[in-house]
Amino acid sequence: MEENNIVVRNLYKSFDNFSLKDVSFQVPKGRIVGFIGENGAGKSTTINLILNELKKDGGQIQLFGKDHTAFSVREDIGVVFDSCNFHDIFTADDLEKILSGIYKSWDKALFEHYLNRFRLPRTKTIGSLSKGMKMKLSIICAMAHRPKLLILDEATTGLDPVVRDEILDLFLEFIQDEERSIFFSSHITSDIQKIADYVILIHQGKIIFEKSKDDLIYNYGIIRCGREKFTHISPDDYIIYREEKLSMECLVPDREAAKQKYKNVVVDSASLEDIMLFYIKGGRTEK
Repeated sequence: MEENNIVVRNLYKSFDNFSLKDVSFQVPKGRIVGFIGENGAGKSTTINLILNELKKDGGQIQLFGKDHTAFSVREDIGVVFDSCNFHDIFTADDLEKILSGIYKSWDKALFEHYLNRFRLPRTKTIGSLSKGMKMKLSIICAMAHRPKLLILDEATTGLDPVVRDEILDLFLEFIQDEERSIFFSSHITSDIQKIADYVILIHQGKIIFEKSKDDLIYNYGIIRCGREKFTHISPDDYIIYREEKLSMECLVPDREAAKQKYKNVVVDSASLEDIMLFYIKGGRTEK
């Protein structure tokens, strides 16, 4: 039985000034996979390739064990982008009528439940709603046909912390049946850190790592010390290092081991944002 809702193998796409190179990863059932990287790293391009909005130049993409171009997979996918793609003149009632005619599995009762839960008006036009309300409406429209997979491209960008928290809780509920998955692209690493099971970092069109979120957060750390002390740290014990104005910093995969071995330096915890910045800001891997 297929255990992944998305499988990407050796994906390649070339543009005049950018290319995705040998991108491979998977999104298991019952899991949230965060997809992080700076603007222009290739996150949206990858998502558009998965959705067949762009034609790949090479590689394989499978959704639910089938080729991603198969018409049958569309019924099982919900998609939310960073802005509401519905026309401003529509209301929630209008969207219910339209989408119930598109999706065989549309659940009117579930849609109404979400409208009530998030206090969304049925008869106000989308153009009159706040950004937070528009995004909530986009998300519940993506979920009301009970998809197996949610694909989110910066869906929480620009929202206030209260609205983001409500939406993140909804995503956690969505995957509870162990069959559904979420592929969540965002540059808000705190959102990914809160809900993701796995994290993929893409940089300049290449996958840098695909790791368990818990491994990153609970095991990784940052050594901070002066230049003289840094000369005594073995390159085998860190992944990447960088020079600051008055000190040296290096990213280590085992924080507790570094604390035991190097007792005269500071070893701090590393957030997901810290880890991402170490790779993106051009740290070096050798002395």
